[in-house]
Amino acid sequence: MCRRFGQTAHSTAAAEGRRNAVNDLVTDLDTLQGHVGRLPAPRDLKVIDYLDDNAMRWLAASPFMFAAFGDPSGIRATAGGGETGFLRVTDPQSIQLPLTLLDDPSLAREGQGFGSLFLVPGIDETLRINGRVRGVADGHIGVAVEECYLHCAKAFMRSGFWSATPVEVNVISDAAAFVEQSRFMALATMDNDGRADVSPKGDPAGVLLKAHQDAMWYPDRPGNRRVDSFRNILTQPRIAAMAVIPGSLDVMHVTGVASVSTDEAVRASFAVNEKTPKLVTRIQHAECIVRRSEALSRARLWPAVQTATGLEPAEIFKAHIKLSRVGGAEAALARASVSIPGMMRKGLDHDYKKNLY
Repeated sequence: MCRRFGQTAHSTAAAEGRRNAVNDLVTDLDTLQGHVGRLPAPRDLKVIDYLDDNAMRWLAASPFMFAAFGDPSGIRATAGGGETGFLRVTDPQSIQLPLTLLDDPSLAREGQGFGSLFLVPGIDETLRINGRVRGVADGHIGVAVEECYLHCAKAFMRSGFWSATPVEVNVISDAAAFVEQSRFMALATMDNDGRADVSPKGDPAGVLLKAHQDAMWYPDRPGNRRVDSFRNILTQPRIAAMAVIPGSLDVMHVTGVASVSTDEAVRASFAVNEKTPKLVTRIQHAECIVRRSEALSRARLWPAVQTATGLEPAEIFKAHIKLSRVGGAEAALARASVSIPGMMRKGLDHDYKKNLY
């Protein structure tokens, strides 16, 4: 079912709410970073520009991905999945995605920006791979890898993603009801050059997404403070997203125009454990469509069964920090600190426990 938000209401109260929200917009990077907080280390310290052995093992264990394709016409998102290791790594700089394993293979075209998020059952961290579509031929999408890094576990922890049980038939076909039950979202954004990025968002049902003031809203929770999505929205506000009810095989696809706000009333409505988000994002002219995902069906994510993959997220974070090309005294200090045995794992555990909200 399709539903559009932001098209019809014209009441005085709604108009006043929209004016207030406009006054609370965040429009520059310095203000944005001031609300989110300073990065604890150089921004790209954990980013590498190829697939190392850790990334290849991750891909070999992954049965599912969220993917985005961006170009001047906009950004669109889809899902892909099958058996573990469903894509092919041709070399450390290239991957190939089988067209038949994407829910919407028609989105991919040569030259587009590519963003992705790869999941491994039972592991709350995710692997992000960004790059460019080299071509679409012989039943595959060829992607040149430009960025590879691990994302923290908070979104999956907040959503209870892997604790869900499978739902054979989803009775929630209405977009408004789906919004209320959603607990996870893959947000796709892009910059002015079409470089795409997919970021995970997770929360309990009822506080991940809300319809308010004739728009869709979602909160910003504590994360890695890279603000990739926010950076993109400030310069290129068109977004696409996929909302999920863990355990269900249906996905709600959302497209619209996003803006970042400090609206006090809206932020308060997203409070969890007496913690209010510092920022919220408004999606205007939002179009929401609920569809069955064949990729989710093939991937069989629930109930989550974690196999012996040899993947230890803390060690992968540490390896990528050491492999990163970022230089400088601050980067050297960060590398020295993560080299202390157990320091990375201890830091992650503390962050996940103390800074979920």
